[in-house]
Amino acid sequence: MQAAIAAMAAHTLLLAPPSYSYPLLPAFPNPNANPNANPSHSSPVLNSSFHGVSLKLPSRLNLSLAAVASKKPLTIVAATKKAVAVLKGTSKVEGVVTLTQENEGPTTVNVRVTGLTPGPHGFHLHEYGDTTNGCISTGAHFNPNNKTHGAPEDEIRHAGDLGNIVANAEGVAEATIVDNQIPLSGPNTVVGRAFVVHELEDDLGKGGHELSLTTGNAGGRLACGVVGLTPV
Repeated sequence: MQAAIAAMAAHTLLLAPPSYSYPLLPAFPNPNANPNANPSHSSPVLNSSFHGVSLKLPSRLNLSLAAVASKKPLTIVAATKKAVAVLKGTSKVEGVVTLTQENEGPTTVNVRVTGLTPGPHGFHLHEYGDTTNGCISTGAHFNPNNKTHGAPEDEIRHAGDLGNIVANAEGVAEATIVDNQIPLSGPNTVVGRAFVVHELEDDLGKGGHELSLTTGNAGGRLACGVVGLTPV
């Protein structure tokens, strides 16, 4: 009986189709493999057709991506800023003042005023852009550093002390002023404040009058205008 069973088993093996295993590419040894590691716990190895390079896949894939951004300070690129003030008053005096500032440099002020009596007239930036009571409600000279009145070139001066503009025989005054104390941005911005043209010459704080160190004894206010930003 046993001989019959053995003969049947041999016959079955002879009839079974042969099983072949063809590796895609010859396996190359993994240079990072641990020779003492248990093969049953090693990571699978796929053989690439690219010059026999071996790609080792970890048994557990970590697909999380970390976006690492370089920590750089936020930089705001400064640009040209412009502003304008239209001067008007109760008299025939009127004018336009334009202001331009490049980056954080000085501010250039271009002034043109008509209707003046010939000669010099005090020209100042006042603290408030309030004209509800005419030019009187614009307040005192803009003076954030709490100094006495002076000339534009003096170290001791109001920020709003811009000296005099001079009218010709036709009553027209044109001037260009470049100043570092009247920026168009920042805590001491002139935007929202007011320019004022005065009746008399500003003595620049050197006239010896009781008002020399406060107003330059420049007399009444002929026209004024609030500074507002304008498109570049």
